[in-house]
Amino acid sequence: MVNAADNHTKEESSYRVSVAELTEEHVICYDMEKDLLPLVLSNCQYSLERGHETISQFDLPRIQQQILTRFLQGKPHITRTGIPTLVNTQDRDYDTIFKAVKGKVPQVALSSLTRNALSRGLDSYSEVCEALKILELLMGFLSMTGGDPMMSLVTYLQDILKMADQINHHILQVLHRCHLRHCVSLWQLLSSLKSENLLRLKREPFMGYPDEYHMLLTEEDKIELKTFVTKANVDQWLLEMHEFLLLRLGRPQATADYNPSWSVKEAVTAYMERKEVEVPPHVVESFPENLQLSQIVETWKYVITAKQEYLMEG
Repeated sequence: MVNAADNHTKEESSYRVSVAELTEEHVICYDMEKDLLPLVLSNCQYSLERGHETISQFDLPRIQQQILTRFLQGKPHITRTGIPTLVNTQDRDYDTIFKAVKGKVPQVALSSLTRNALSRGLDSYSEVCEALKILELLMGFLSMTGGDPMMSLVTYLQDILKMADQINHHILQVLHRCHLRHCVSLWQLLSSLKSENLLRLKREPFMGYPDEYHMLLTEEDKIELKTFVTKANVDQWLLEMHEFLLLRLGRPQATADYNPSWSVKEAVTAYMERKEVEVPPHVVESFPENLQLSQIVETWKYVITAKQEYLMEG
């Protein structure tokens, strides 16, 4: 609209701002009932002819000029620099996004109670995917503008992004448990839930990942992993393993950086330590030492399935 106004006046009077610099004053804002309708009606003349209906005549050039001066003049061109875009997971630099979000809004992990409630609330693949898409869009803006760590995610969506009307009400109800300080932890959970749902639908969560990471487990491996699942809560370890798999091993040249012969336990532990995340003691004590990165896909899938079976039996 600003471009159209410039073309109409033959003047390049508008300045430019990026998304990061955007304020309320930069945006074209109007209310149909309070602003536009009175403007149009004030430039309308009515005439009556005998035997005919009322004729309305609008002064279109005047309406156009008033819209131009009241709503468009003085507004900037908003450049695309910094606008979050949706790209494939394997092409997105999440490390940079997470670092930017943490730099603007201090992050904390979700409690296990909240994680469980979110997992129960988002009980379908489509709901998880929609929630994840919303979160990634939100994080794109948050990484540039920041926000109050204690602000509810739903409040940010409603009041800052003005997106609430476009989001499934049930998803908003589920997300009301989370705040801006939970974004990175929530992404970790939702991305894992997406893969878990694919697994339940008998689909491959890691399609296209290097074949070198898809080696099968032996029966002995399965017995050791089942024992590991029954000894303690493995949720956080599974989330970290999934994140490592997603962000490090999905790249075409991943095998050059992460040798398939390396230990799963050592590789994921080192990944957590670089993030300054504590490795659970029971993982140090009980997770099988012999499993290699060549088996990490099947390891994650098997432990997820074994955990679900164990919970159903218990």
